[in-house]
Amino acid sequence: MTPSSEVAREFPATLAGPYADGLDLPYWEGLRAGELRLQRCGECGLWIWGPRWMCGQCQVFDPEWVAVEAVGRVFSWSRTWHSFIPELAGELPFITVLVELPHAGGRRVLGLLTEDGDADIAIGDAVSGIIQQPADAPWPLLRWQRAGTPPETEQGEHR
Repeated sequence: MTPSSEVAREFPATLAGPYADGLDLPYWEGLRAGELRLQRCGECGLWIWGPRWMCGQCQVFDPEWVAVEAVGRVFSWSRTWHSFIPELAGELPFITVLVELPHAGGRRVLGLLTEDGDADIAIGDAVSGIIQQPADAPWPLLRWQRAGTPPETEQGEHR
């Protein structure tokens, strides 16, 4: 995946960046490199998301981080009309999608859809990931857009 050069709805940063324990640092470094990285156990091949110190299937420590093609299908979605955090108060409504990644053993990743909050989204829609660098955040963010759907707005700069 390369950083997006397309124009898409951009959201402010929300809780972006690695946790203090460093477990998810390779994920964030992957976004900076223009890649979606998930863990995969080197012993049994299990894809793992969210980050874990140990494989839950074979109990081997330190699963490796692997770049994954950021394309998938909407497994579930939700349209939000209420601001639960101040950073997104001006973005209502917006759509959160749970994306199933076929190239990562069907692991599911949560994220915001870059389209207008009134978009006609459906379970099973094809989506692709784009990486956005909010102006107010040190770390880039993974967002989702439906495949073949033109971006909605022209806000901010993109990586």
